[in-house]
Amino acid sequence: MALPDFFISGAPKAGTTALHVALARHPSLYMSAVKEPKFFLTDGPPPTKGGPGDVQTYREHVWQRDDYEALFDPAPAGTLRGESTPFYLYDRDAQRRIQALIPNAKMIAILRDPVERAHSNWTHLWSAGLDPISDFVLACAEEERRIAAGWADFWRYTALGRYGEQLNHLYTMFPPEHVLVFRYRALIENPAQVDVRPANHLGILSGLNRLLEIIARAFHILIGNRHLRQNEQRPPLVANLLVKGLLGQFLRTLGIARLQPLLGRDQHLAVFHS
Repeated sequence: MALPDFFISGAPKAGTTALHVALARHPSLYMSAVKEPKFFLTDGPPPTKGGPGDVQTYREHVWQRDDYEALFDPAPAGTLRGESTPFYLYDRDAQRRIQALIPNAKMIAILRDPVERAHSNWTHLWSAGLDPISDFVLACAEEERRIAAGWADFWRYTALGRYGEQLNHLYTMFPPEHVLVFRYRALIENPAQVDVRPANHLGILSGLNRLLEIIARAFHILIGNRHLRQNEQRPPLVANLLVKGLLGQFLRTLGIARLQPLLGRDQHLAVFHS
């Protein structure tokens, strides 16, 4: 039985699936066949109630340790094992559980503009018929009520974008050299030009060129196809006063400013809007 060596820890709707697929194609890495096991989100069985669609999602949790470790049994000898649960960045308890069980784990996070991320998150649930509110900003206004009612983390449109708070806590759990952070926009716009940090981080420099080629192809195909599907049914994110006000709320109170002290570690995060 085995445990993972590294995690793609977040954020939701920020390209974690594409990165998971890309890394799974590299011969030095093994990614779990279940992309989001969610093992570290609970200490035992997941909840049995929540918001619309939550119960079905909870049933998909791989929460028993034997089942979780079995996900990594097929890994070839000598490969690094990884999994991708994009809520680990948000969930402080999950970070603590990972540190307690795998103290030398390496973490990868992808950060997306928090308003774009929240809008994509809401679109995902609204287009699936789960969020009954057809207005993005009004749906965000329901967040605290939904949290109080026990709805799952994926409904936390604004809270999931508090990257500064999340990273500050993550750096108390793991040393800076074990945490790698990317901008979603950089990976989307020019994935082949991502520098050697992924390879250095996971210790696979010998396959760097192949890794970059794989990442580029996976992001272009998966993200491109997703945008085509979503654009057919997605309400536009109009730069109106309400949305601008929401962005201001993020910048003032939801932790984005807390990223500034971390920029010395990850200079490629310097600007969300490029």
